[in-house]
Amino acid sequence: MAEYMNTFLFGIYPYIAIMTMVVGSVLRYDQNPYSWKADSSQLLHSKGLRLGSNLFHVGILLLFMGHLVGLLTPHWVYEPFVTAGQKQILAMAAGGIFGTICLVGMLILIWRRTTQDRVRATTKFMDMAILLILFAQLVLGLMTIPQSAKHLDGSSMIKLAEWAQHIVTFRGGAAEFMAEEALVFKAHIVLGLTIFLLFPFTRLVHIVSAPFKYLMRSGYQIVRKRG
Repeated sequence: MAEYMNTFLFGIYPYIAIMTMVVGSVLRYDQNPYSWKADSSQLLHSKGLRLGSNLFHVGILLLFMGHLVGLLTPHWVYEPFVTAGQKQILAMAAGGIFGTICLVGMLILIWRRTTQDRVRATTKFMDMAILLILFAQLVLGLMTIPQSAKHLDGSSMIKLAEWAQHIVTFRGGAAEFMAEEALVFKAHIVLGLTIFLLFPFTRLVHIVSAPFKYLMRSGYQIVRKRG
């Protein structure tokens, strides 16, 4: 049973989640394009929004890029420059810094959503749900740092990278790399895949509309011009 669950969660579920994200996003954009946005709550309560939003977005974007590069870069590419152990220590340090930045921003945003009456009244169920899921994912990610510190030779990082690279290149046996990994790593990956699965049904879709413009934007969307 354990072997079957490992095969499903880390060999089959990734493709279910990714396909749902891609197909669901395309269908949503085609069928309901006016829902492809993140509703602004700035006019309802602006206190803490700029700080919380900036910390959250900077932290989560840096974490995403770090995961993307760290997991999908083959070992032979960086081996001439750094060892697997050194790369793991770098990942732990960067993850700790970026994760803390994101955590502070997320706590501010959660505080706004739960304590300010006007913001809470206009908050949709999925808006709050995805924020709490991202919070749980962030906490799990920070919990992987002490676990990683128990084996600084980089062997676990290599296995996680091999799993990710086998998935994206459609090679068999990907789940085998996860069989002996710690529970916190497995939970972090499964919840991350679940976020991909839920992606088309949440406000997260707005980040793929115009990613370069989004990253370089100077402020928030204009909801009302001053007369």
